[in-house]
Amino acid sequence: MRVVYMGTPDFAVLPLRKINEAGHEIVGVYTQPDKPKGRSNKLVPPDVKVAAVELGLDVYQPEKLREASVVEELRDLNPDIIVVAAYGQILSEDVLNIPKYGCINIHASLLPKYRGASPIEACIINGDETTGVTIMYMAKGLDTGDIISQAECPVGLHNTETLTAELSKLGADLVVKTMADIEAGTADRIPQKDEDSCYSGKLDKTMGIIDWNKPAVEIERLVRGLYPWPCAFMTLGDKNLKLIESEVVDVLDDTVSVGKVCEVTKKYFVIKCGEKGLKIKKLQPEGKKPMDTVAFLNGYKVVVGQ
Repeated sequence: MRVVYMGTPDFAVLPLRKINEAGHEIVGVYTQPDKPKGRSNKLVPPDVKVAAVELGLDVYQPEKLREASVVEELRDLNPDIIVVAAYGQILSEDVLNIPKYGCINIHASLLPKYRGASPIEACIINGDETTGVTIMYMAKGLDTGDIISQAECPVGLHNTETLTAELSKLGADLVVKTMADIEAGTADRIPQKDEDSCYSGKLDKTMGIIDWNKPAVEIERLVRGLYPWPCAFMTLGDKNLKLIESEVVDVLDDTVSVGKVCEVTKKYFVIKCGEKGLKIKKLQPEGKKPMDTVAFLNGYKVVVGQ
């Protein structure tokens, strides 16, 4: 098939490669414009652009996909299908109507659960045992289109970074199979039950504020769910710390109040929570690189009751 592919972050790279390997003709890759990064504000290309250039594919980076000239450009490409994976822009009805096989989306949850921008983070934070990917036909609503295919995987102890990589692999294999089914006319089309849906909105830094009155198991999930951005964070004395890896443990000294350090060794320290304690195993002090707690404790004194 003639394919227009739309995606931006690393999650969308492997599906692009797999579609290309499957022999489809990718006539254009749409991705977000390059963005300034770091103190130098140097423009950095999206991961999908880097991969597309490497594959020798034509790249398009419109500021707004809905502009008439961009829509006309898409029509001229004459795609049989448009495949979308974490593109970052809403497709207008004019765009949705261009390809004869429609527009399909690789969504990182088992729809109708977790429609919206942060399904991977949501499944970790909420303690789901299983997640997966959904290939769906795109419609005017937010992730409301008919389901074509799904594949599951366990959440386990993944953080968002590692689970995103797993779901990218799963989605890459599933979208290639699904495209073959669509071309053959054998693809399913299952309407979503809106009453079973829930929404996962955009992330913001305030989500990383830790409430130590909550059970340690919930805080540990927050740490995993918000890594690598925006990260769960805390203050310890005069230090602002992002938490990268933690573990739920029993509290040895129950006389210490919630939100204070209740155990310190040479390798880790534990903070008392509403239920049990949170062992801090890896962190990132403000302005420094991530480090094991061992390295942090070598340069910073932590005491019980702090």
